[in-house]
Amino acid sequence: MSGQGGQDAKFFQRGKIQEFRAELEAAETKDKKFTKRKTVLKKIVANITMGNDMSPLFTDVVQSLGTPLLEIKKMVYLFLVCYGRQKADQLHLVIPSFLQDCNDRNPLVRALAIRTMSYIPTPIVIEALTEQLRHCLKDRDPYVRKTAAICVAKLYTADPRKAEKGGFVEMLRDLLLDSNATVVANAVAALSEIGDRQDGVIFKLNLTVANKLLTALGESSEWGTIYILDSLLRYVPERHVDAEMMAERVIVQLNHANSAVVLTAIKVLLYLMNYMENRKLMDYICKKMGPPLVTLLSSGPEVQYVALRNILLIIQRRPAVLKNDVKVFFCKYNDPIYVKLAKLEIMYRLAREENAREVLAELQEYASEVDVDFVRKAVRSIGRLAIKVQPAADSCIQALLDLIETKVTYVVQEAVIVIKDVFRRYPGKYEGIIPKLCEHLDLLDEPESKAAVIWIIGQFANRIDNADELMDDLTYTFLEEPTEVQLALLTAAVKLFIYKAHSDTTKALVHKVLKWATEEVDNPDLRDRGFMYWRMLAINPAVAGEIVLAEKPAITTDADRMDRGALDQLLLHTGTLGSIYHKNPETFIRNATGKALTDSPALNQLSRQVLVPINRPHMPHAAVVVPGPGPSEPSQTGPATGNLVQTDEEQPAQDGAQNGTQNGAPADLMATNASQDPSSNEGEDDDGLVSAPNSAADPYSGLDSAFGGYTADEPRPQNKDLLDMI
Repeated sequence: MSGQGGQDAKFFQRGKIQEFRAELEAAETKDKKFTKRKTVLKKIVANITMGNDMSPLFTDVVQSLGTPLLEIKKMVYLFLVCYGRQKADQLHLVIPSFLQDCNDRNPLVRALAIRTMSYIPTPIVIEALTEQLRHCLKDRDPYVRKTAAICVAKLYTADPRKAEKGGFVEMLRDLLLDSNATVVANAVAALSEIGDRQDGVIFKLNLTVANKLLTALGESSEWGTIYILDSLLRYVPERHVDAEMMAERVIVQLNHANSAVVLTAIKVLLYLMNYMENRKLMDYICKKMGPPLVTLLSSGPEVQYVALRNILLIIQRRPAVLKNDVKVFFCKYNDPIYVKLAKLEIMYRLAREENAREVLAELQEYASEVDVDFVRKAVRSIGRLAIKVQPAADSCIQALLDLIETKVTYVVQEAVIVIKDVFRRYPGKYEGIIPKLCEHLDLLDEPESKAAVIWIIGQFANRIDNADELMDDLTYTFLEEPTEVQLALLTAAVKLFIYKAHSDTTKALVHKVLKWATEEVDNPDLRDRGFMYWRMLAINPAVAGEIVLAEKPAITTDADRMDRGALDQLLLHTGTLGSIYHKNPETFIRNATGKALTDSPALNQLSRQVLVPINRPHMPHAAVVVPGPGPSEPSQTGPATGNLVQTDEEQPAQDGAQNGTQNGAPADLMATNASQDPSSNEGEDDDGLVSAPNSAADPYSGLDSAFGGYTADEPRPQNKDLLDMI
């Protein structure tokens, strides 16, 4: 192959259209073995690869279609794929050759012909393709059938109506029961692509077909295995035993050498576990999923990162999968920064009382690294570990104090930020370290860390002897500070005044800060908060103290966990971009359809409580264009509906009802979009009851009292000076 590649390198030279045309004409004479023609076509294909426009040679190149040599046919068909759409007016020249090749004795030629036709979605080619594709789907050769299966998906993309009315979707469904595993895999891939379209049919599996697909797994290629495994998510178990039997057949795929197959198998197992009740089997599956995930971490950094992002989702839903493997996620010195940060997050998730000491020691090592971002994340993880694992809190606080003593600016800043949260988590336990924090105020120059230490000073002003002096220094640059720091200063000044109401320094400080916040600041949030504090202190300082110093709820780690329903939904996208971004594909891919668990008698109770409904929009297949202005007719309504004149868009509903039982196949294997899936209608009843507003009525009627006496209640300082009222 390398020798052939070296010989073909000489063809990659820019040539002229006239020269190629002359060489093609010369090749028609004295070229019995078609050597000259092959050489010219290689030059043309090489120029296409380099980005040169070879479309003027269209009529000259297509004349070579009659050549019986397969290599030449491949190059001509490649030329047609590149320029067929541009030369739509000349495609009639090649239609006879297409039809002839579709009936060739060589299956490679037959497959090549229909594949090329499916790549040129023009009306004349689609019309010619339709009948040939029907024959190829029933061809005796499996190579032709598997190529035809993919062509159905391309035909559906070009003309959904023709594909549905021609019965191609039903023929594709029949290929799921084919004896050849590659044909089955391609049929699944085509049906999945059609089913993922918003205007496509709804692709579902029943138990019989799902078992047939599982049988084909052993003979499929890697990509075929992925398509088949992915399609199993379209099967909804009705009984616990069905899900358990299917999981036992899928679990062998965890030993596959391909990482994509492993992740897809894990996705299917996580899906089926929602429909199981056998706790021992679920624990066994979790135990079996751990080693393949750990093995993925021995791959390159890119595969590692994909595995880590998926593991982060998996352990939130099934913590038992890797609960004893936290050491695997300890960072190596040569890991890229994105891998280190992902490992750090997983280490925190897997931390518990039994391994907290090891995790803390590792985090302390990371805090002395060179990379600033990594060090910040490590220091913050130490604080989060203290909040999550209570027995390790003392050790974590001591580690943070040791890090503060290093006086490295960004380390001190991160330590102060997390210590503020530790104070919230364990009130009244670690306030003795506040003096050490106050000694390093000059190192805090970032808004978040500055706001954190200001919160600490204000919250514990009654325990800090020189709190008024510290606040006076911090408020010196009040007007130049970011909004986050200004808000913290405002609240801390009010807390300080409530604690030390008899101090003249404190009175002057709070008056100065409130005056700045209400008169010299443009930010509406800051100004409104200033007015609120001013009025509370002016009317009743005692009540203001009860409000501002009210007992705050202790911080927990619950906020770190993803919502159970959203997590179940994201796990259906394991091994895809959605699992890396931790977002559903429909949020960042245009026209992508969402996935969610489907309710059934086997679905466990907790999953049923957090089901996320997915509404599948009904879209017309194509826009109806009526040429000319047309007469202006009065609007009519169809019988028993409020719609305007009935159109052909209602016809697919009837076709779908008939197609569901064609060819003796199970009725629940396919359902058209017009006859909606019953499970997708859950939660839609209330939406349909909303009545449209009367356009003739005043849209603003009824809003007279919506804002109450807003103008009268406008916050403003009283006429008296605040100091006089205090």
